[in-house]
Amino acid sequence: MKYTVGVDIGTFETKAVLVNEVGEVEAQAHKPHKMLVPRPGWAEHRPNEDWWGDFCEVTNKILKMSGVKAEDIKGLACSAIGPCMLPVDNHGEPLMNGVLYGVDTRSHKEIDILNDIIGESKILEICGNALTSQSVGPKILWLKRNKPEVFKKTAKILTSTSFLLHKLTKKFVIDHYTAANFSPLYNIHTQNWSNELTEEIIPIECLPELKWSTEIVGNVTEKAASETGLPKGIPVTTGTIDAAAEAISIGLTNEGDTMCMYGSTIFMISLTRKQNSDPRLWYAPWLFEGEHASMAGLATSGTLTHWFREQFGRELDINSSFTELTNEANMSKPGANGIVFLPYFSGERTPIHDPHAKGTIFGLRLDHKRGDVYRSLIEGIAHGTRHVIEAFEDAGTQTNSLYAVGGGTKNDLWMQSTSDITGLDQIVREKTIGASYGNAFLAACSTGLVKREMIDGWNPKKKIIKSQNHEVHNRNYDIFKSLYDATKHLMKEI
Repeated sequence: MKYTVGVDIGTFETKAVLVNEVGEVEAQAHKPHKMLVPRPGWAEHRPNEDWWGDFCEVTNKILKMSGVKAEDIKGLACSAIGPCMLPVDNHGEPLMNGVLYGVDTRSHKEIDILNDIIGESKILEICGNALTSQSVGPKILWLKRNKPEVFKKTAKILTSTSFLLHKLTKKFVIDHYTAANFSPLYNIHTQNWSNELTEEIIPIECLPELKWSTEIVGNVTEKAASETGLPKGIPVTTGTIDAAAEAISIGLTNEGDTMCMYGSTIFMISLTRKQNSDPRLWYAPWLFEGEHASMAGLATSGTLTHWFREQFGRELDINSSFTELTNEANMSKPGANGIVFLPYFSGERTPIHDPHAKGTIFGLRLDHKRGDVYRSLIEGIAHGTRHVIEAFEDAGTQTNSLYAVGGGTKNDLWMQSTSDITGLDQIVREKTIGASYGNAFLAACSTGLVKREMIDGWNPKKKIIKSQNHEVHNRNYDIFKSLYDATKHLMKEI
């Protein structure tokens, strides 16, 4: 039997799996870590500790657990949260903490500067994406303007996956899907780095080499092998951002196939027939040459359930608290007894792209109970998801099949609320491990062990969440959108 390894670095946890050539999981391991918030609007990880340290710990664990022989491991792929901004020196050593994806909103001034210099329409035309908190280009400019001593020492700007690849192979490489988030430095038409829009950010030679996700970057070095426990010399693929690897794990293959990844945030990917440039969404070449994708993400989702429990369920047993909160929410009817919840606790990413947006609980009365508020929180996230799906459709991509993946798929209330509010059935695969499993499949594809269409054999469909009560939610959804429009000017003042 032949095996591949998949590793994923998430916002709060790292996961690794060892999978055989028919898709069976031989071993898996995980390691929690924290997201650092040194200032409001900032979000960081420690590269050596949270990315590489976790990577080494989980790979060593799965290899010891499985007892698989080194010569039977044929490939490795990894993914991580992204897009991130990490300056490193000539040796690939971090010069500061990694600045995370769209949840970090520190570069809002730099977004305004670049929009003024270049023009929003020109950026959208060349890059396929408007500048938002998800864009890496403004974050590099933030580094240049606010930390000149670090910028002066910077040899390369990496993302999280690029950092892992360098640790494993000594190569500075990034995949096209991630690179498209480096606006305004990536031209979607030439699919290459470009400084034609601005030379004010960073020299192009300071960016990693571009490759497709299934291309082999290099081989595990002797030093990396000694730290990770992986066999020296096994091939390493380019990999990608965690959400794209999740999409691979559940078999997105056709136009209109859409993934909803339930986790600390919501992330969505919809495969498209052509390049769709819409300022409300994100665009990137898909992992395979000649294919395209539209993406979207909510800034906070699963994170809100933890916030709610910590603030309003402190007396509950930690092991059963979410079950108790869900039971209370189930006593509240769909529509949360008239409460509308805006989940903008860290600003919002798509489709409103507003770093100043604030969380709102609207419509409270004296007869409301904790269960009503908790249901409204879940439904608020689902309303945000519906808002994104409508943006996909407005941009020209109909959602034909909606696949659910991630830790949130274990939350029946969240899943059912999403199907009810969006009006779409959701498909759940047998294995919901997520990105690490998708990476193992990518590694198997890259090394010739399997073909892409074999994902249905690796990960069969398990169940379908049917949409119910859709009409009940329409009124609250209209209020959801109107409430933001009516209060966004006030949100900016708080």
